[in-house]
Formats: sequence, C-alpha cells, structure tokens
Amino acid sequence: MSRVLEANEREQSSFNHPEEAIKWITDRTAFGIKPGLGRMEKLMERLDHPERRLKFIHVAGTNGKGSTCAFLSEVLLQSGYDVGTFTSPYIEKYTSRLQYNGQHIPEADLLRLCNLLKPHVDAVAETELGSPTMFEVSTALAILYFSTVTYPDFVVWETGLGGRLDSTNIVNPIISVITNIGHDHMEILGETIEKVTAEKAGIIKAGVPVVSAVEQPEAIHVLEQVCSEKQTTLYLLNRQFHSKAISSQLNQQEFDFHGPFRKLLGQKIALNGAHQVKNAVVALMTLEVLRQYYAVIVDDDILLRALYETKWPGRLEMVSEQPRILLDGAHNPEGAETLANALRQTYTFKKLHLMMGMMATKHHSDYLRHILPMVNTLIITEPDFRNKMDAVKLAELARTLKDELNLQIQIIIEPDWKQGLTQLKHFTTSEDLAVISGTLYLVSDVRSWILYQSDSEKGW
Repeated sequence: MSRVLEANEREQSSFNHPEEAIKWITDRTAFGIKPGLGRMEKLMERLDHPERRLKFIHVAGTNGKGSTCAFLSEVLLQSGYDVGTFTSPYIEKYTSRLQYNGQHIPEADLLRLCNLLKPHVDAVAETELGSPTMFEVSTALAILYFSTVTYPDFVVWETGLGGRLDSTNIVNPIISVITNIGHDHMEILGETIEKVTAEKAGIIKAGVPVVSAVEQPEAIHVLEQVCSEKQTTLYLLNRQFHSKAISSQLNQQEFDFHGPFRKLLGQKIALNGAHQVKNAVVALMTLEVLRQYYAVIVDDDILLRALYETKWPGRLEMVSEQPRILLDGAHNPEGAETLANALRQTYTFKKLHLMMGMMATKHHSDYLRHILPMVNTLIITEPDFRNKMDAVKLAELARTLKDELNLQIQIIIEPDWKQGLTQLKHFTTSEDLAVISGTLYLVSDVRSWILYQSDSEKGW
C-alpha cells in the first residue's frame, strides 16, 4: 500500500459502520452525472495511481455489457485466474457491484477503504473541479479494492455511461470491448448513432486490441476510423469472427464459433435470447485475443462448462413458476426489440401480461412500438427511484400508440409497483406469461420482493 494510503489509514475514521460508508457514496447521486475525467485524474494522482497496477478488460456498449462481463468473469475464474469484476447498476446490494472471484466486496474492506478514500474525495471537492459523483467514488473504490486488497489477475471493467468521458476510462486496458450501439442516453451522448459510437469508442487506446459486435454501417465506420487513428486491431463480428446457430430451446442454446485463430464447435449457454448468443460470441472472441496476445490459458472443456454455467440476474430471468413471471431489464428500443424477439422464439403463452416502469430521462415511443403488439394486458407503474416517469404520462403515450397501431390492449395505471405486481399475478393464468420490464431500478425492487420478500438497495 502506498505511503499516501498508509498515512490516511492512521487518521481518525469518518465512518464506523459499512452502512454509513455506503450512504456516503449513494447520497452523492445528488451531484448527478458529470461527464469528464478531471476529478478521477485528480483522485488517482492523490492515491499514487493505483489503476496502473491492474490489467483491465474494458467493456462498453448500449446493451449486453453486463452479460458479456458475466461470461468473461466466469470463464476466467473457472480457468484458475483471480478475477475482479466491476459492473453497474447493481440489482440488489451496493456491494454486488464490486466482486472478487464472484464474491461481493466484504463490508469490512468497504468500510476501511471508504475511510481511506473520503479525505481525497473531500480534497477534490474543494477544487474548481467540484465534488466527485457517486459513480466516480464507486470507481475509485473499486480500483483501491482491486489494487490494494485482492490483486486479481484481470479486472472485468464495465463502463457506466458512454465511454470517452466515463469515469471508468481512467484506466489503460489490455483489451477494449464494445458490445453494440443503440439509442440510449442520447441526451448526453449525442443525437445520432455516429455521435454515440464516437463516445463509446472513446475507450479505445493506442495499440490496444478491440472486439465489437457493432452492426450499423455508420457505427462501423466510426470504429474503423478510431482504430486506424489509434493504430490498433479491430475484431468485428461477422467479419473477423462469426457464429452459427445450432439449436435453441428454453434455457439452452447451442452454436458454433468461427474466429481468426480457430473454431470452437458446440458451445452452449443457458441464458435465453438470441442476443445472449451474440454476447457469448463477443466474450469468446475477447478470450481468443487474450490467448493470442497475453498467453491466457483456457482449456476447451472448462470453456464449455463455464459458458453454460454463466448466470446474469434481471435479464430474461424466470423468478416465479406459479404464475410464470419473467424479469427483463430492457429499457431502450434495442432492448425492447430483443425482448420481443426472445418472447416470440423461446417462450410459449396464451396471453402476455406486461408490467413496466421507466425513467423520465428516456424516450419510450420506440420501446413501446416493439413490445405492445404482443401484449394483452399492460400495467404501467413507477420505479421507486428519482427521475421516475409519471405513470399517467407513460400511459398516455401507450394509449396513443395503441390507437395508432389498432391494438386490443387493456391498459391499467398503478403507480405503486407492489399493487401492480398483485394485479399482474391476478391476471396471469397457468397458460399465460407475466413479464416485468423497463428500468432496472424497477426490476431490482421486484426481484428482491419476489425472491426474498425484502426491499433492494438498487442504484447506479
């Protein structure tokens, strides 16, 4: 540990309990989202640059980041490597966003590191840069945890928002991954696919290889341009690598992988939806690059087992069988299209009953266009989180589209999601399927309530 951290550890603690430390972090959501790396650079400088001691696999993209991170972490872990994982948002507990070898950060470590970190956060807050945000403090905490406590072989490192100005971009990774590009956070990242791609491509570093599943021609053009400027190699899905579907059924999909270095036939995953095959293929290509560039050892039998055993909560997750209730955190148009395709291809039902809640910062017309034609009953509720979208306003939008598309849908407004869940269960017979979708803040609460009868600590 550096002299700076040792000196701080001798100072009087600011927090006596883990709950106080977590509250200090999560209360910083009041500072909002402040794109830019100035505060992170100052924090890392004050901490003697702990980020330089770690090997990062940096993952950006509109959708699929979490699942891709889950595949990578599981394969590397089962291959005998120590793995740190940093993801967001968290589904149940704050500690789940920082994991070492699949285990949440211990509260004792979190408490001690927050006490070390706080004086530096306060010092940065006093500068012209202003107060570090919740996500920036969480990022710094993760770097401290991995670099001074656990020392993993690799850190699977998910961006929060965008890439270029995201706090996670303080690191210099050994490989960069961009899963896909879609319409999300466009009020911050830009109004066109080209602008969003340019922001995501901001994680690309000189000479560091890139793996991507981006499909739009205009997005591919941006990626190719950035990779050329950075003098690095781009491995692009359906060019340098591709997959072939073999079979698909509930809880098992099989495919062949064809890459520039070798073929991997008969790979299987238990996650549902064709999009999860794409995420697994991106993870496979990333692992193949790591094998070639960094001599990472992954035995074929371990790879096969680890891919199949990968789980990712809140994405096409069946949390109840009587009645059948499926959770999915689709919250943008591309996510809704993916969810609709999965419902058509994987699940059987007589009627589909959907409960959804959204954030007010999103544009939801295209989301609804993808999903409404399948729905018999729509319950519109509100997530228990700031910036939630008013259920009445969302229902007005749904009714407008219902009339425009000439759909026969029963639309119910229930701002209290627990009451909405009770109604959803009432509508869902043994032949039907209930789906709860929208913002992960709603999915998080519902998941904790159904599985544990408790409230979640969900948050960004």
